[in-house]
Amino acid sequence: TLALRCLTPLCVGSGELEKSPRSDPGPWEVLHRHRRSWVWNQFFVLEEYTGNEPLYVGKLHSDVDKGDGKVKYVLSGDGATSIFTIDENTGDIHATKRLDREVQAYYTLQAQAVDRLTNLPVEPRSEFVVKVQDINDNEPKFADGPYLAGVPEMSPLGTMVVQVAATDADDPTYGNSARVVYSIIHGQPYFSVEPKTGVIRTALPNMDRETRDQYVLVIQAKDMVGQMGGLSGTTSVTVTLTDVNDNPPRFSHKNYQFTVLESLPTRSLVAKIKAVDADIGSNAEMDYRIMDSDGSGVFNVSTDEDTQDGVITLLKPLDFETKSSFSLRIEATNRNIDTNFLSLGPFSDTTSVKVTVQDVDEPPVFSAPLTKMVVSEDARVGTSIGRVSAHDPDTSSNAIRYSIDRNTDLERFFNIDALSGVISTAKPLDREVNSVHNLTILAIETQDPVQIGKGITLVTVLDINDNAPVFATDYETLLCETTTPGQVIQTVSAVDKDEPPSGHRFYFTLAPSVAGNPNFTLRDNKDNTASVLTKRGGFLRREQPVYLLPVLITDSGSPALSSTSTLPVRVCDCDSDGVALSCGAVAYTATGLSTGALLAILSCIITLLVMVLLIVTMRRRRKQPLILEEERDIRENIVRYDDEGGGEEDTEAFDMVTLRNLNVIRDPNVRRDFIWERLKDADVDPTAPPYDSLQTYAFEGSGSVAESLSSLESLSTDSDQNYDYLNNWGPRFQKLADLYGNGDGAAVFS
Repeated sequence: TLALRCLTPLCVGSGELEKSPRSDPGPWEVLHRHRRSWVWNQFFVLEEYTGNEPLYVGKLHSDVDKGDGKVKYVLSGDGATSIFTIDENTGDIHATKRLDREVQAYYTLQAQAVDRLTNLPVEPRSEFVVKVQDINDNEPKFADGPYLAGVPEMSPLGTMVVQVAATDADDPTYGNSARVVYSIIHGQPYFSVEPKTGVIRTALPNMDRETRDQYVLVIQAKDMVGQMGGLSGTTSVTVTLTDVNDNPPRFSHKNYQFTVLESLPTRSLVAKIKAVDADIGSNAEMDYRIMDSDGSGVFNVSTDEDTQDGVITLLKPLDFETKSSFSLRIEATNRNIDTNFLSLGPFSDTTSVKVTVQDVDEPPVFSAPLTKMVVSEDARVGTSIGRVSAHDPDTSSNAIRYSIDRNTDLERFFNIDALSGVISTAKPLDREVNSVHNLTILAIETQDPVQIGKGITLVTVLDINDNAPVFATDYETLLCETTTPGQVIQTVSAVDKDEPPSGHRFYFTLAPSVAGNPNFTLRDNKDNTASVLTKRGGFLRREQPVYLLPVLITDSGSPALSSTSTLPVRVCDCDSDGVALSCGAVAYTATGLSTGALLAILSCIITLLVMVLLIVTMRRRRKQPLILEEERDIRENIVRYDDEGGGEEDTEAFDMVTLRNLNVIRDPNVRRDFIWERLKDADVDPTAPPYDSLQTYAFEGSGSVAESLSSLESLSTDSDQNYDYLNNWGPRFQKLADLYGNGDGAAVFS
């Protein structure tokens, strides 16, 4: 029986090393043997062992081992050879490295005894566990520290602030290494901490934020239940006292005095006042209100939300001549009052404000700051359209002159009478260009020209019917060749720059010049649109690709205006769904191909052309020069080969001079038409010799050396024919000589 025996006091536990299940019994396995010696399958090894020698773990021993060295012990599994070693002779197991329980708490190993010679197992494989025993080598740590916490000021004694927590990496199930207690090192007497839970609480009542708003605590966590020799860790806790509304607002002055000009515009700032509140945030927010005033509705007070100032603004214009001073009583009240602190006093305060009005020389004032006038766009130049009026508000009542701010009338459409303020037209008006003119009228004191009052005059130009209707857009009408009669091919609408009071009403008809055309008709839909319909079918692009259809459009103005707009109709080749594929004139280029496909085809064509040019160039380089000396040129015969005859016996000689004379009269009897055409072909052939000659190599017939090559007169067998002469014809006929020059070759064609 294979047994692991622990000989150190660190080994704890008992039980058999369970035999691993095996499907087939080994040669050393006894199937009916159940007796087992006292064995260990779990024991402990102390972590962080610092000895110089390997730490002894235990001993592996088999009952089969008789001490004669025939049994060898093998160790495998988690950490085998790297951490744990075994003496294969004695079975002694040692740990060779320091172990850290916090890195790995236990190791699972397998032990086996094998025959040293055959390496076959003499015992089944057994498994055991080595657990690492913990020591107190880790101090407590605050994973979430340092902490930030807050507690309301003036909180009762014992109010919870925050709970801190420290963790210890040591084994919590073994001893007190991981049992932590808490204590406060710095932060007394204001705060305390519960030793077991780490809950921090206030230790003093009524702590005032306005006196001190932040405290920094140092909390310690110590293991070993705080006993001597335990390890400790610390963290800081920053406690901020949060504000509560325990302070009322207070004005720094009980009386305020301000001076403003009577010319101050409404909604302008008069002054700012401030009530001071020691609280912050929402607890310092306040509302201001006017409790009493001798000028009702003249002033208003509001809160500046950023600074909590009281902002006094002017609601009505000031007039020194009417009232020169105002008295106000203003109250500031906390917006958010905490009922727990009502005993500290009223959370509001009041102050007095006196506003003095200062006299100024005021500019002229228009009786109406905005004047509206209307004028027809066909009004004649010089037509009066209205009058403006201004006065001097001061007691001096100076005379006033009027003028137009030309920055608001750059094209000078209007004039104003300097004394009376009457406005009249100075140029023809066009409502379609500018329907409203916004004029700034200046009123200037004659005694003090720097005093200028301004008024606004809006001149609205009334519309007349002076624009004819036109198509609403540039229509593009497509007509399929397969269109049937009575089909709507386009719906058109119109626009008119004019704006009649009752709205537009347009009438559509075909122009008189095409009213009776056989191709199209027009139907007025009575809703300011019209439909164009076909009167026939069978439209063809090649006959007429585009039709121009003039449409007469008339408006409902008085007097009515009309115009003629031309609608182009393009005839298209369409698919079965009526989608246009190609329109307009019929082209000879391929249609329906994408740009990429066309580019691909073009690339192929260019490639083929380049290849042809290369082949032609190579052939011309390989050719031998054909130009011979004039006296050696023997090719002055033209051979006629349009029928088979006697070979060279049928050749007819012709004078080359006749061929070189391009204007020679052609003789039909001698078939010079054929020769003439061949001569022209040779002239334009880039591979032909550079002189006028017509050559043929098809010498055949009964009088030819090769005789007739025609199959018409071939015998059923040519076994009697001798083709040895083919060997003398050169390399071009070598293939024929090989096929016909011997019996084997001839037999192939017999």
